[in-house]
Amino acid sequence: MIGKLQSNKVKIAVKLFDYIHSLDSMKLAKKISDEQSKINRNIKIFIQVNIGNEDQKNGILKKDLKDFYANIKKELNLDVIGLMCIPPIDANPEDVFKIMKNLNDELNLKELSMGMSSDYLKAANSGSTFIRIGSKIFGARN
Repeated sequence: MIGKLQSNKVKIAVKLFDYIHSLDSMKLAKKISDEQSKINRNIKIFIQVNIGNEDQKNGILKKDLKDFYANIKKELNLDVIGLMCIPPIDANPEDVFKIMKNLNDELNLKELSMGMSSDYLKAANSGSTFIRIGSKIFGARN
């Protein structure tokens, strides 16, 4: 699942999806953990990082990432496989992707979800293992 996951939709999402690319809070982490344990399922999780500290975006702030990751690994049964980000619109995506790759490596995570239709080649060249291409396939949004 890509996109904001509301806590009231977790029960459905855990049944439907193999991956969640948008873990952005401890509240959501606890809900995912509770729901997947009820049905004996283990979803692959990406932590969404608010890499630009943007108020309008969700995600864990870079300064809080290590503590957040340590807490969910210690307290919850979540299979965190990597990090995910959406670069700020005014940022150089290559700079952001380099920072994300370093954060991912520091946490010793294997997967990295970054890059969309406009910057997927730069993301792939920076180590992204999952890219999110929509408008290149489906066309621009109206």
